[in-house]
Amino acid sequence: MDADAQKKAAGEAAAGLVASGMVVGLGTGSTAAWFVKALAERKLDIVGVPTSQATADLAESLGIRLGELGKVGALDLTVDGADEIGPGLSLIKGGGAALLREKLVWEASRRCVVIADAAKRVPVLGKFPLPIEVVAFGHETTALRICDALAECDIGVAPRLRMKDGAPVRTDNGNLIYDAPCGRIEEPSALAAALKSVTGVVDHGLFLDLADKALVGTAEGVVTLEP
Repeated sequence: MDADAQKKAAGEAAAGLVASGMVVGLGTGSTAAWFVKALAERKLDIVGVPTSQATADLAESLGIRLGELGKVGALDLTVDGADEIGPGLSLIKGGGAALLREKLVWEASRRCVVIADAAKRVPVLGKFPLPIEVVAFGHETTALRICDALAECDIGVAPRLRMKDGAPVRTDNGNLIYDAPCGRIEEPSALAAALKSVTGVVDHGLFLDLADKALVGTAEGVVTLEP
């Protein structure tokens, strides 16, 4: 299977974990979209909590009933993609600029399942640039402090403001995204703590100790990974 077929297979496998009556977090991105489509085809009586406006639009167009985080109680399950899956199901997320809402939904869920194609598995996190969501006010100064936080973890790179069509990318929250091309993140927990300590950083794309299971599409079929 090519990458897209692997994503579709993983999304369909994850849809099989959902039962009527559940409140389900709906992830963002190309792989999560396959999950949302497969879930809609099952026509279950569920409530979906989207992690982005794009996912909300897709789910609504497919007839999935939507609820709002904080008003639907605890979520039974969240299914979402990842940009990298490292040891112990440590993740980098945020390529779709939805990392803050994704993390809020993940942390409100009883179970979290990550879905991906085989290329997303890596021995060490960091080849994919780490997304960092920051408030727009004074973001250039925040970027300098992010450099200091990276240096504390022996990562000597400068984060880059994410641009599209000549303008900074804005998240659904009105914030900006900086991407840090770390190369290798030897101590993800230390980096996560350092970045969260920076005033102006809203959150980062390191998802640690959150995934309960991974469903990875491969050429041989869907493989299940545990932490």
